[in-house]
Amino acid sequence: MAAEIRVLGCLIEKQRTTPDAYPLTLNALRTACNQATARDPVVRYDDAMVRDAMTRLSRRRWARLAGGGRAPKFRHLLDDALTRAPDELAVLCVLMLRGPQTPGELKQRTDRLHPFADLHAVHETLRRLIDRELVMQLERRPGQKEERFAQRLGEDAEDAPSPGRAATYTPPPAPAHRSEAPMGPASSAPPMPVSHASTRAPAPVPDRALERRVERLEAATAAPVADDTLARRVERLESGATAPAADGALGRRVERLEAEVAELRAELRALLDELT
Repeated sequence: MAAEIRVLGCLIEKQRTTPDAYPLTLNALRTACNQATARDPVVRYDDAMVRDAMTRLSRRRWARLAGGGRAPKFRHLLDDALTRAPDELAVLCVLMLRGPQTPGELKQRTDRLHPFADLHAVHETLRRLIDRELVMQLERRPGQKEERFAQRLGEDAEDAPSPGRAATYTPPPAPAHRSEAPMGPASSAPPMPVSHASTRAPAPVPDRALERRVERLEAATAAPVADDTLARRVERLESGATAPAADGALGRRVERLEAEVAELRAELRALLDELT
């Protein structure tokens, strides 16, 4: 029966991929059966084996001679005998030509025959074929991560299960599409009160070391009235200076004092800012 399955798979494949050359002559059909790519196992059929396989397929009404003459041609009848669905024929074709396959392999290898949208579509096609006893799911062997499926067209009549013994197959659920959650009614729960005390900056904690430093600075600069005291001191110094050279020394001294007072004032303001 292996030769009939290979011939049948080749007829389906060439009908889809090279429709201009279909139906196939005996020579083209033999070449398709023996090609080294997309075939498992690779075989070496002669014309007699291909002709005998076509004779047996004709008896099952799965194939027939399409025309006579010097180069007779052959075509399959599965679209009338089993199914017209292109996705089902594509899956059966690959299983006949390549042997048992995983759903991922089927999706990839049926692309030229029928492009499946996703793996879920492949599983749905397998489910329909299993329900009609055209495909079966194989048990996983040690080391296999995915389930594998095989065609059942090559089973002998006495080995074929009765319709009541058809295995059931449940495809995995389709991947959920992400969607935005519907807007529900506004919650009736009252809003949580906002505590203004929690948002208010905490009061600065007085630093005793800073306070003592401020006191020392205020004493050193004679408090805010130091400007008048310094001015009177400068006037006394200016009035008591007699030597001409003393003017330059006095001026430099006044500049130093003014600079020191300015620095002390700036430091005092910075410390007061830290305290407040």
